[in-house]
Amino acid sequence: MTIGERGEQRAAEFLQRKGFRVLCRNYHTRRGEIDIICADAQYITFVEVKTRSNTRFGMPQEAVTRAKQQKLLLAAQQWLLNHPTSLQPRFDVIEVLVSPDWQTCRIHHIPNAFEVM
Repeated sequence: MTIGERGEQRAAEFLQRKGFRVLCRNYHTRRGEIDIICADAQYITFVEVKTRSNTRFGMPQEAVTRAKQQKLLLAAQQWLLNHPTSLQPRFDVIEVLVSPDWQTCRIHHIPNAFEVM
């Protein structure tokens, strides 16, 4: 399992502990990919997970560039076309910072990390 896959697993477990239902993981379209799609009573949440073992090159959330946000939006639109819902869409980022041996794992959840323009 890669560091990214392990981070996504930890993020999904974190979201479930917070009361979210994980609907899909690694949703792929020609336009983009979404790491986790989950829902609670109010939101359908499209989650980008960024896992890092250090912050030498910046915080993980900084890797969610405008171009990445656009791909997430297009993939989310495709999901919503195939899975209509009355829930409010939201885009979150989850940073997973881990020690090299995975003994320490810090999760930082950023709800509504960016807005669609």
